[in-house]
Amino acid sequence: MEPVSENIRLLKRAYWLIKLRWVAIVFVGAATYVSRNLLDIELQGAALYAIAILLAVYNLIVLFLLNHFAKRGNEVPHAAVKKIINFQISADLLTLTVLLHFSGGIENPFVFYFIFHMIIASILLSVWESFLQATFAVLLFSLLILLEYLQLIPHYCLTGFAPYCLHRDELYILGTLFVFTTAIYLAVYMASYIAVRLKRTEQAYIKANILLQEKDRIKDEYVLRVTHDIKAHIATIQSCLGLIVNKVIGPLDDKPAEFINRAYTRTIKLKNFVETLLKLTQMRLSDKFEMDVFSLRDTVHNAVAAVRTKAEDKSIILNCDVESSVDEVTGNQFSIEEVTANLLLNAIKYTPENGTITLSAKNGNDFTVIEIADTGIGIPVDELGEVFDEFFRASNARKTEKDGTGLGLSIAKYIVERHGGKIWVDSIENIGTKFWITLPKRAKQFQTAYIRSI
Repeated sequence: MEPVSENIRLLKRAYWLIKLRWVAIVFVGAATYVSRNLLDIELQGAALYAIAILLAVYNLIVLFLLNHFAKRGNEVPHAAVKKIINFQISADLLTLTVLLHFSGGIENPFVFYFIFHMIIASILLSVWESFLQATFAVLLFSLLILLEYLQLIPHYCLTGFAPYCLHRDELYILGTLFVFTTAIYLAVYMASYIAVRLKRTEQAYIKANILLQEKDRIKDEYVLRVTHDIKAHIATIQSCLGLIVNKVIGPLDDKPAEFINRAYTRTIKLKNFVETLLKLTQMRLSDKFEMDVFSLRDTVHNAVAAVRTKAEDKSIILNCDVESSVDEVTGNQFSIEEVTANLLLNAIKYTPENGTITLSAKNGNDFTVIEIADTGIGIPVDELGEVFDEFFRASNARKTEKDGTGLGLSIAKYIVERHGGKIWVDSIENIGTKFWITLPKRAKQFQTAYIRSI
């Protein structure tokens, strides 16, 4: 998976603020209704409901702006999104101040909800921007207290909640303002400290991951060169032995002929192993697939036809059931056909004579599901988690069939996941094995849909 750019991450955080604001809008409406109608607390209901409506309109406008930026994918303007986040937090602080004014001012215990905004600011913004927002919050709250104290704006007492109006109680005002201010700045300091440490750890992880990917690429290039050279030498040895085995040079005694036949057989198997390893390495290095729309129905039938003779040689019943609705998908037809055929060949290899193998393809909403089930030797339960690892072969498989690369399933997993699908397995030893493959019907969705889905 490609790492998500900083711009996209910032955009997702802006969407997160919008989700939180929808929750806040519902909370304001519900709290106003409950306080006035169930708790008999005097509130300016009309004003509070109006603020909630305006907040919803404002949230829709911000959502529209973010959707506009999201359409540009990785070209999202970082500075513009950063300004939108700063503006959202500042606007939320101003909105909370106005809500407090119409719901008791300094008497309202929800005044400490400012701290939640400070934590959010510390997560999304830089340290200096977080402290700037904290200062803005303190100034807003102080201005509200001062204007109500000087009676320049009306104070709406929380009758039914507070025993008496507190907006002119100087000791209470000073004490509350002191606690509020220190709590705000301490919250920003602690949250920013944690956020900075997490960001540094994340950056270190990203750098380490990039370094590992580069080392993995170098390893793959090395393996590619080595396997390519080995393949050439093995092909030459096989060609020379082939001349002798096919008696082009002349007849041999029984004993030398036996050794040469064994050497020839081994070179064929070794060549197949090297070719498979070479193929996996080339796929990992190129990381490219030619995608096109193709018929999955035809692809599955081709794979079944390619292995049917081998199944018949072991008297294995090979069933193929493809739903009528299964047809076109997007991907690389050759790769999917190869994966399907290899899974069927594995099933044939590890299923005793007179067994049964069933391939079915079913239609889902966005995915097509391929299921391959056999009545073979199965996989030990404690080894199921390793079957897709490179060079891994189950213990009972090694006893049944000594020859094998252990690369087939890892290649299948790589191909399926590059198509945006999944592959998994379930098995009971001595009962049978089932493989499932899901393939998306369409190409990958646009980046904007990916951003909003997280």
